[in-house]
Amino acid sequence: MSDRGDRSGGSAKRTLRTVEDAQIPLNSDLFMRTLIRELAGTLEEVVGVEEASGFISVVGQRVGDAIDRDYRHALQVERLDAEQVRRVLVNLKKRINGDFHIIDYDDEKIVLGNRACPFGEKVLGRPSMCMMTSNVFGSIAAENLGRAKVVLEQTIAEGAEGCRVVVYLKPTREAEAAEGRQYFRREQPM
Repeated sequence: MSDRGDRSGGSAKRTLRTVEDAQIPLNSDLFMRTLIRELAGTLEEVVGVEEASGFISVVGQRVGDAIDRDYRHALQVERLDAEQVRRVLVNLKKRINGDFHIIDYDDEKIVLGNRACPFGEKVLGRPSMCMMTSNVFGSIAAENLGRAKVVLEQTIAEGAEGCRVVVYLKPTREAEAAEGRQYFRREQPM
């Protein structure tokens, strides 16, 4: 029996492994997070961070709309109320391995914190990926409560230990002064 894999000519014994037994850190979740990271990175390199954020925003809007429909259907309501919106924002992130929590809220805004990004370490250095959170939160809040402005005050993607996201629900002075993205309820087609 010859060891064709040993090209060194040495007699050291090696453990032969099968491809199926190879210890490769690859699964569906990791593959998808890596795919999104590389897509975001390619967009950022080709068109810039701002434009890449715009493209990812479109995807986030569609994802937010689908998630909103799912929650409304499951809860059997035409629109979520403010309490349900707060709970949905936290719950949806928990379902995808985020660690969002409510820091504070009132009738003008919801302040959320986050200790773990659903994209894991794949988000580091890819701030355009945060547009998924902005658009999902913004579209759900606006569709149900009329309007929203989402401000990403701190993000893990930009090196912070956690995220701090403010979802403004009313056009207050504070909301107007904050730099973020505006969302409005879209009229339903007849």
